[in-house]
Amino acid sequence: MSWENWSGRVTASPSKIVPVATEADVVAAIKEAVDAGRRIRAVGAGHSHSPLVATDATLIDPTALSGVVGIDSTRCEALVLAGTRISDLGHPLRDAGFAMKNQGDIDRQAIAGAVATGTHGTGTTLQNISASVSAVRLVLASGDVVDCDATHESDLFEVARLALGAVGIATKITLAVRGAYKLEEHLWLEDFDDVVDRLDELTGATRHFEFFWMPSSRRVACKRLEETDAPPQYPLASEGRRLAWSYEVLATDRPDKHTEMEYSISAEDGPACMRALRDLIRRDFADLEWPLEYRTVAADEIWLSMAYGRPTVTISVHQGIDRDETPLFRACEAVFREFGGRPHWGKLHYLRGADLAARYEHWEDWWRIRDRYDPAGVFLNDYLESLRSD
Repeated sequence: MSWENWSGRVTASPSKIVPVATEADVVAAIKEAVDAGRRIRAVGAGHSHSPLVATDATLIDPTALSGVVGIDSTRCEALVLAGTRISDLGHPLRDAGFAMKNQGDIDRQAIAGAVATGTHGTGTTLQNISASVSAVRLVLASGDVVDCDATHESDLFEVARLALGAVGIATKITLAVRGAYKLEEHLWLEDFDDVVDRLDELTGATRHFEFFWMPSSRRVACKRLEETDAPPQYPLASEGRRLAWSYEVLATDRPDKHTEMEYSISAEDGPACMRALRDLIRRDFADLEWPLEYRTVAADEIWLSMAYGRPTVTISVHQGIDRDETPLFRACEAVFREFGGRPHWGKLHYLRGADLAARYEHWEDWWRIRDRYDPAGVFLNDYLESLRSD
């Protein structure tokens, strides 16, 4: 059997691909794999560029484990099945008067995959999706089904809300949500240096701000999204001119296949890091045809979050799948490391155990608790093992 991620750059030959539609299916699939001595990974929508999913053992596919199970209006929480695509959350949440607090510009991911990798959008006051998780329901290697949150099985919860798929298979996720809201989008071009000089002003002036720099240009494409009470405008305009419900504006279509590296830098170091990357690319990679993207994320306290303990900016570097990204990515990673960067778990990077431990103060705690619940390493793969080692 064969599997590949969205870009086609990550491939695997699992011994078995098991589609699941119910929690009982998940329990049965785990029991069968454990009895056969096989490891287990779960796949979402395959939008990770790192080989988190790749396995030659059992691959569980929860695509059919999808839907909004319930909404608690008093607590402002939504109970969502783990395989639900983010794109499938907007309508049912809005019908109930709610919305996700934030999301990225890609909405094809499964919610469990987005949570497992710390996926985020942009906004200085807005945290990543994992920070909205208030509870997780997991099937462990033992076959036991466990609900964990900040007060019940709290140590497991510390791991589960950004777990890299390494401690069990999530079946349900409880998300903190907010009242439904609309956004108005503005897109414009501006000089690179002018934007970088004014980043505090620009990011503080609106709910969402980001910019894209094309290496062949001295200008950047800036985008801001502002919350509005104005009525939605349909049909939806092109990107940069939309006014609609949040999930209709935050998501964009990015069909061109590529691979990606993203690092998170402290907000205060973001401008200097971006300038250093510009100088590097202009000097050594002047033919790069893909943009660099600059976003902001609020701090949180999730152990493996890229924004742990600090207001954060994220810088993404892209390369087409028809090119070898290694020289570009390794050179950019050297710059990111100079600025204390933390890699996005769903994107390519080349760090291993000692480097990661230096960037995440709870790295060893995360592994210790993970090992307690999965001592045989059922939910690991070769890639995760490589992250653990030097």
